[in-house]
Amino acid sequence: MKKIYTLLALIITANIFAQNIEFTKDNFKDNKDGLKEAKNNIDKGDELFALATVFYKQALDPYYLSAQKFNPNNALLNYKIGKCYLYSNYKLKSIPFLEKALQLNPAVDPQIHYLLGKAYHLNMEWDKAIKSFQTFQQTLKGEELALMMGEVNVHISQCLTGKEMVKNPVRVFIDNIGAEINSQFPDYSPVISADESVMLFTSRRTNSTGGKIDPQINENFEDIYISTRKDGKWSPAINMGSPINTDNHDANSGLSADGQKFLIYIGNNNGDLYESELKGDKWSKPDHMNKNINTSYHESSACYSPDGKSVYFVSDKPDGGLGDRDIYISNKDEKGKWGKATNLGPTINTQYGEEGVFIHPDGKTLYFSSQGHKSMGGYDIFKSVLNTETKVWSEPENIGYPVNTPDDDVFFVTSASGKHGYYASFNATGYGEKDIYMVTFLGLEKPMIQNNEDNLLASQAAPVKETVIAPVLEIKEAQLTILKGVITDYLTKQPLEAIIEIVDNLKNEVIASFTSNSSTGKYLVSLPAGRNYGIAVKKENYLFHSENFDIPKTAAYQEVVKDIALKNIAVGSKIILKNIFFDFDKATLRPESTNELERLTKLLNDIPTLKIEISGHTDSKGADEYNKSLSNNRAKAVLDYLVKAGISVGRLISIGFGEEQPIASNDTDEGRQLNRRTEFKILSK
Repeated sequence: MKKIYTLLALIITANIFAQNIEFTKDNFKDNKDGLKEAKNNIDKGDELFALATVFYKQALDPYYLSAQKFNPNNALLNYKIGKCYLYSNYKLKSIPFLEKALQLNPAVDPQIHYLLGKAYHLNMEWDKAIKSFQTFQQTLKGEELALMMGEVNVHISQCLTGKEMVKNPVRVFIDNIGAEINSQFPDYSPVISADESVMLFTSRRTNSTGGKIDPQINENFEDIYISTRKDGKWSPAINMGSPINTDNHDANSGLSADGQKFLIYIGNNNGDLYESELKGDKWSKPDHMNKNINTSYHESSACYSPDGKSVYFVSDKPDGGLGDRDIYISNKDEKGKWGKATNLGPTINTQYGEEGVFIHPDGKTLYFSSQGHKSMGGYDIFKSVLNTETKVWSEPENIGYPVNTPDDDVFFVTSASGKHGYYASFNATGYGEKDIYMVTFLGLEKPMIQNNEDNLLASQAAPVKETVIAPVLEIKEAQLTILKGVITDYLTKQPLEAIIEIVDNLKNEVIASFTSNSSTGKYLVSLPAGRNYGIAVKKENYLFHSENFDIPKTAAYQEVVKDIALKNIAVGSKIILKNIFFDFDKATLRPESTNELERLTKLLNDIPTLKIEISGHTDSKGADEYNKSLSNNRAKAVLDYLVKAGISVGRLISIGFGEEQPIASNDTDEGRQLNRRTEFKILSK
């Protein structure tokens, strides 16, 4: 009963202070021409308003806004303007119009309180939103009650979640990435290489390749743009042009960790996903992905796994789906074709929509947007981590406010370090309708310092009162090593296109294979912590090069730059076999050596005339004679393996040099480790 009295009081108050003015001749006797023009504008706006929300922008301006200037006190027109703004990029402009519509006529439309609830929700006026939603619920009856009650309860739950999240914001800076990338037009869907050296994004600029206007939203067709970063600065973005951009809609999706391959969405509402690869300095013509990925439904976004063997994608296909849009995974088969897609399951997918999938370069941390789970409104960005042993995804975690807002937050990607995230958002102070922003995660909050304020939320907080800022706690970085560099010819220094194989030494299996860029020689691979990796760089007519990275589970994020010069197969060329391992103080080959030994065996089989010397080396610790004996026995163990594998003993010589040929100082642990090695040298070919 108390709620009814409150509602009656609101109606009485509204009637006292405002009067609804209809567009009639009696109300505008002195301006018949203006009335005629205003009614004509309303009629034209109503035609668009009746079609779909995508036409609201055209109904709003110039039609409804022109009529509103003539008569600002019409309840129905204010309601329509408010609704149009609510479904635009300028959603918060809806509030004064919806409030005025309610004030002029509380019965203007059955959904007035629902729309006001949504508007207050977006403006983070949580209590006002909840009250509006509850008022709307009281008006529901019969079939409408069954249809809307659950949806409104979700909105109320999101408001309650939002209240709690705003009380406990994550420590971040949110910065506009700048005019080099953002424009006066919508810029969105950024993707980056693992080391943040390359960014691709989608934009609706006037110089689109096809020069077309999308009639549904009266905006330019989408094109893909690229920018590179050097010394911390992004270069001015450029249109990628043909063959990447076509006369149709072209939107980027996932970019491989090394920036050499990416996924493209081409088409309208039911477009398809394509792949393109950087060949030297040219991108290949997009290749249509097979029917295990593309269907007659809408596959909207996708990303590569770090090893390139899997692709995660979003589809609204009903077959195998759990909700509106679901996230699927497809793996490459032995022939390099994409296999049958598998739904990621109910831990990730909900009865609502999922979108904007991104797998971190660590291969186990999934970021995605969802309308389900514990959201503060619309799509929120969530994180889930795959247990690599049980293959079970963790319960998705909302990454928090202010990255997430009551509006839709979609297409979020992070750097390999986990320090930076990139996404698109609308802000009235931005360059255009949507801009790309960089999020810098700062970690846990420091204890409060007296008379000091941390300006943590770059787009939200008040100015800092003092110049002294509490030091930022170091955040928990991704447990990942990024290995990158340039592969060249040892003599000419010219860049080479070579194959980089990543081997799990404990399992003796190749887990990934990449190719360096033919024009630049650049390569990049991501190595999640917790494995002993063998890295083999191979090219025809060159000796292979090997590296070893034993990365414990507790290892912090690091970037290792390793330029590699491959040597031609020539007499006198030497190669260190960095993935040959022996038991401590013994000449017993460890199982982790298998892949390296097989590579050497293959080289000798491929060039049957090749003769080599296998040499063992030690550091300077221990007696000279003992070191020489140990190194000789170890070299002999490698020779014996090769002979057992079918290589003629006449092509092989083994010798132990002990500590006689150091390649580094024996005064440090690092130097001594380098000196303990196995090499082979070409004697003849």
